[in-house]
Amino acid sequence: MTTTITQPKPDATSTGQSDRERFSDILRLQRAAYLRDGAPSLTKRRSDLKNFKAALLERRSAIEEAINTDFGNRSRHETAMMEILGVVNGIDYLDRNLGRFMRPTRRHIALQLRFGSNHIEYQPLGVVGVISPWNYPVNLSLMPVVTAIAAGNRVMLKPSKFTPATNALLSLIVSEVFPEEQVTIVNGDGAAFSSLQFDHLVFTGSSSVGRSVMKAASENLVPVTLELGGKSPTIVAKGHVQDATVSSIVFGKLLSGGQTCIAPDYALVHESDVDAFIESYDRLVKTAYPDGPTSKDYTSIVNEKQYQILVDLIDDARAHGARIIEVGHRPGDASRRPHTFAPTVVLGVTDDMRIAHEEIFGPILPIFPYRSIDDAIDYVNARPRPLALYYFGADDADRRKVLNRTTSGNVTINGTIMHVGQDDLPFGGVGESGMGKYHGIEGFRTLSHPKGIYVQGRWNSINLLHAPFGKRADALLDFFLR
Repeated sequence: MTTTITQPKPDATSTGQSDRERFSDILRLQRAAYLRDGAPSLTKRRSDLKNFKAALLERRSAIEEAINTDFGNRSRHETAMMEILGVVNGIDYLDRNLGRFMRPTRRHIALQLRFGSNHIEYQPLGVVGVISPWNYPVNLSLMPVVTAIAAGNRVMLKPSKFTPATNALLSLIVSEVFPEEQVTIVNGDGAAFSSLQFDHLVFTGSSSVGRSVMKAASENLVPVTLELGGKSPTIVAKGHVQDATVSSIVFGKLLSGGQTCIAPDYALVHESDVDAFIESYDRLVKTAYPDGPTSKDYTSIVNEKQYQILVDLIDDARAHGARIIEVGHRPGDASRRPHTFAPTVVLGVTDDMRIAHEEIFGPILPIFPYRSIDDAIDYVNARPRPLALYYFGADDADRRKVLNRTTSGNVTINGTIMHVGQDDLPFGGVGESGMGKYHGIEGFRTLSHPKGIYVQGRWNSINLLHAPFGKRADALLDFFLR
């Protein structure tokens, strides 16, 4: 179908309002609506999710085109798989399980109150703010939104300014499905948005911006969920350089041109396997992209600013003595397409290089040789805890050692990326890679208030412990404290 994108609402300049004033007006509108209407029913929530899913599927082609426009080149298959399918599967999962998630849960009651009862009811928080990044402008925007809707909340979404075509299309879709008082998309200053008095704020992006968001939210005691990325390691067990292994790493590293928060950031390969790994990596990149970096399936870097960051990382590594190897067919052809970076392997990385410490948001794979699995584990543990960790190897003592001795947001064994597509697993970081979870029941609970409710029975021992105290109180306390 042909989609006509309407003009956006007047911005702050044309109305004379600041971004903060404009955002605050919408927040007041949504909070008033929540206080007026209360928590939506299960039927209403499921209906909203299904209507939203239908609207997204109806505009599948338009979404693929919008993201392609924003990136310069983005495979429609990658967009369908990682953006649209991810959100649709998430909606289906919430729809199937929402009744169970919302159901009150009974809790244990103390002996002295045993004629009463305890239970938890999951109540919407109210208005949830979402700040989303540019790298997956549909999935990382809408998964927090649909989770918030499932939990019964109102939502304000502020997407990245780097994806204007996608933002305009999402604004159109959202406005057709939801009234502004329920879900709305706004553009403008991120600092002003993160300083609003939301009931919860979800942020996905860099650690440096995440710190600023958390600091601003703390002024209003707004709880935050931060998904911050980081340098996700890939450990390849000795002797495990096989085509299936390397093909999975090629997929995870080059998906969306490497612009994935859980992409394999670097590979730890046994020193005896490094040459075989490089040969295999080059060969399988050629298989995946037979037309080289100008292939329609190979994604460009989103803009010149992000492209230059990658150039600077490589220049810095080369200046400090690293060996830079471009791989795949005709890597030099990358210069023929705007802000396109050829698949690259980096050897001889040392701690004085920026590439050893900064998250690589592109198709660059540093390779670190190790002598023993303990060395690989020590390397990972000497750095901030990553959002994801990948391990390729047999189900043996070394795998168990890696799982026991490293801490990361999530792990995929003998594969990459796909843990994020498991709807019944929580997703989120730990330490420097973030805090809080969404996806699965953990997402529903993150954006709900678990209200504890005690119903006092007609008879209970506590009634015998009211003043004035005496021997009966002493006897009861002696019994309970025995």
